[in-house]
Amino acid sequence: MELFGYFAAIIIGVTLGLIGGGGSILTVPVLVYLFKLDAVIATSYSLFIVGFTSGIGSLTYFKKGLVNIQTAFVFGIPSIISVFATRKYIIPMIPEEVVSFGSFVVTKSIFLMLIFALLMIAASYSMIKKSKSLNSDSVEKQEFNYPLIIVEGTVVGMLTGLVGAGGGFLIIPALVVLSKLPMKEAIGTSLVIIAAKSLIGFFGEGNLMQVDWSFIAIISSFALIGIFIGIALSKRIDGNKLKPAFGWFVLVMGIYIIIKETLIN
Repeated sequence: MELFGYFAAIIIGVTLGLIGGGGSILTVPVLVYLFKLDAVIATSYSLFIVGFTSGIGSLTYFKKGLVNIQTAFVFGIPSIISVFATRKYIIPMIPEEVVSFGSFVVTKSIFLMLIFALLMIAASYSMIKKSKSLNSDSVEKQEFNYPLIIVEGTVVGMLTGLVGAGGGFLIIPALVVLSKLPMKEAIGTSLVIIAAKSLIGFFGEGNLMQVDWSFIAIISSFALIGIFIGIALSKRIDGNKLKPAFGWFVLVMGIYIIIKETLIN
């Protein structure tokens, strides 16, 4: 299973490099089901892996001038505050036994995985559906809908803190619609936001002495290899054409997690 896990880490990176996001949503299931980590630990490790790989992936966009720093700050600050607060205060407040239905007990781990599954289903919808505004690279006059951006950034940060996913499928549409960024610039800016909030959320937990750094380094290295493969493939393959197929895969995975956590356990 670990061999499958290392291969899956490469696929996560390939997806990130090829379609600009989405791959990070597979990180937690890989850590939980292939490496047998507890869901709480998996969401923590995922923050580092997602943050690190997104940061490396954003360098290519920086070189091409496809990162909007002003937008990254406007969207990123409420998101960073939210993810930090979620990991520092909300996660520890969740009881080990959330609720019970007869003999079935929803533990903290099951609760987080169910939230994650619902997030995967939502993400799959945004990948499968076709949106003309999200496929356009036309340049419009940039304007900020500050109230909505702050709300969106806060919500994305909370979801990232809870389940360890980058939330690119939420950030990219928000940047295109609410900040009027061209698609490629939205992807580059999204990677910077994901990297900042994920890494700050991870290091803000304060339990770094308990982290298995060698394991994280190995998984991050495989994901990094995948990113460079994905970037190379993106020059020959249109990532937008692959996104719906990946969306269907994420949908199936989300449904599987719900069944696994409620019926098979």
